[in-house]
Amino acid sequence: MAYLGEPHRTVAVLQKYNFHVQKKYGQNFLIDAHVLERIIEEADVTKDDFVIEIGPGIGTMTQYLCEAAGQVAAVEIDKNLIPILHDTLSSYDNVEIINEDILKLDIAAFAREKNSGRPVKVVANLPYYITTPIIMGLFESHAPIESITVMVQKEVAERMQCKPGSKDYGALSLAVQYYASPKIVANVPPNCFLPRPNVGSAVIRLTRHEEPPVRPEDEALMFRLIRASFNQRRKTLVNGLKNASELTFSREQIEAAVTALGKPLTVRGEALTLAEFARLSDCLSGQQPAALKR
Repeated sequence: MAYLGEPHRTVAVLQKYNFHVQKKYGQNFLIDAHVLERIIEEADVTKDDFVIEIGPGIGTMTQYLCEAAGQVAAVEIDKNLIPILHDTLSSYDNVEIINEDILKLDIAAFAREKNSGRPVKVVANLPYYITTPIIMGLFESHAPIESITVMVQKEVAERMQCKPGSKDYGALSLAVQYYASPKIVANVPPNCFLPRPNVGSAVIRLTRHEEPPVRPEDEALMFRLIRASFNQRRKTLVNGLKNASELTFSREQIEAAVTALGKPLTVRGEALTLAEFARLSDCLSGQQPAALKR
């Protein structure tokens, strides 16, 4: 098998099809076989698995996935890459190539249809400009996803696994940790890609919680509070929530809820854990106008 993880093979395929990288899709092709093998290993892909790959590009990682998995669905938005994928993956009968925008695909229905409702694994080298919408879209779809192992910008991976009190801790950290347990499993320098990106990358594995670590009375309210508390990081939690247009609580209500948490009124949002945001949400949920409750 002529694996595309070797740089000269990637160049040969791009030249054969006269393919030019599309910046609008954030295309950077992996050209390091060791990194590709590490991703498959850390994703724990076996022949029992149905894998959804997002953004297969020219099929570099897809080849490795097809070797390791029972079935692979490769979802690629760029129609110009579809004939290339049919070529590079022609020797595999366990892959389906789908020309679709992952953000528009009903991933829950897709996973149920293709894998009879059993959990799937997601593996991807994600475009950096759209990493967060894709990951949160996967989680919020409530699709039967066991794990998501993805290559992302290094600083984004670090934010996902941050703990309270650090400068990188924020809404993304809390959202990811509500749904999954994050672990950075590899750092990947720019020279592992073609074209070479301007930033370092990391592979992070997000192992889906069987049960959420917290159970707020109103999940949507909890996430509104989280977003509002980090929209203005320099403000205290009280001021951040009071100034948020999507919230309708009075200063007195907010101060009473923060005090009930046992926190000083000068506390900032980055000091609160996920469990504390859930408790704050529960303190405030009974005080919303009925029209805002979901």
